[in-house]
Amino acid sequence: MTYKPQLKIPATYMRGGTSKGVFFRLQDLPTAAQSAGVFRDKLMQRVIGSPDPYAKQTDGMGGATSSTSKIVIISPSSQPDHDVDYLFGQIAIDKDVVDWSGNCGNLSAAVGPFAISNGFIAKDKIPQNGTLTVKIWQANIQKTIIAHVPIVDGKVQELGDFELDGVTFPAAEIQLEFVDPADDADDDSKGLFPTGNVVDELDVPEEWVAGGKLQATLINAGIPTIFVDAKSMGYSGIELQDDINSDPKALIRFESLRAIGAVKMGLIKDLTEAAGRQHTPKIAIVAPPQDYIASSGKPIKATQLDLLVRAMSMGKLHHAMMGTAAVAIGTAASIPGTLVNIAAGGSERSTVCFGHPSGSLTVGAEAKFIEGQWQVTKAIMSRSARVLMEGWVRVPG
Repeated sequence: MTYKPQLKIPATYMRGGTSKGVFFRLQDLPTAAQSAGVFRDKLMQRVIGSPDPYAKQTDGMGGATSSTSKIVIISPSSQPDHDVDYLFGQIAIDKDVVDWSGNCGNLSAAVGPFAISNGFIAKDKIPQNGTLTVKIWQANIQKTIIAHVPIVDGKVQELGDFELDGVTFPAAEIQLEFVDPADDADDDSKGLFPTGNVVDELDVPEEWVAGGKLQATLINAGIPTIFVDAKSMGYSGIELQDDINSDPKALIRFESLRAIGAVKMGLIKDLTEAAGRQHTPKIAIVAPPQDYIASSGKPIKATQLDLLVRAMSMGKLHHAMMGTAAVAIGTAASIPGTLVNIAAGGSERSTVCFGHPSGSLTVGAEAKFIEGQWQVTKAIMSRSARVLMEGWVRVPG
């Protein structure tokens, strides 16, 4: 039998924040993959090595975790006053799903450096030394991200002394601004809080919670997120990955709760649709701060923190924190009455430092109560990014 030779596609493998993924220029993709559709989905799955019933992604670029099963497509911006369009795809590991419903906040840190190094920014705009501001249009969620990228000798500075918990080695700091990160309010949505409430009651099985009612904060900032109190779920808030990921019953319960919250938020019509929308919404547990040992062995002191957060990504506890979920945490922490704000002590704040399995992270948010609704103008946090490999990725034809 004769087989077609492999496709050879220019690509860059990059780390951004605590994630990594395969980056493409739109114009480098096969013509059929330059538009949304089945061909693009299948191509991207094959690049990553999914769907893989062994859940290892051995025959692809994926790393068999939600943080490393990602692709990014960059193109000249379709929007005025923006530099590039950034499209993100979350590839399911063992299921036949490519989820385009949300952003990756961590990989957002790599978009500016990629754009600069791959010809999307005019050379006369790149300083010899200093910081270059790259204005990014996040095409999945139709929002603006501003990346402040350090430049040395006319090129992206990748190495530095900025340390990010969840990433072993230091690198150069890239500050990100997520502009107007909340869902836009319209006739079918209440914007930041889809239900109009800072706290809702979800109907859940009584074996989970006495009375079958579980309080939750449902927010859409950065990414749709469901926050619940850790104690109400039987947790302390200092859990590490194995504490939850090694418990099949816990994973089923979290996924069921995520589906219940997704229906309440109006993201899906019934619970069965959640399986095809694994990337959003996220679900996280929150708790007041306490001492714990991070997954690296680093001691984390309660006095360093405002609260604890543990978040699920693609059905598993994340090893650190998703960047978009960090935006949701910062936003919710700044609004009185949310479960996040209560866990952080209930005070007004514009920044919050939270503990996650790998350490801690600080994020800032500007929220205001305007005409009877909470609105958030921007959220800010620092990440880092680095090229891991560049050249071509080979894909069976």
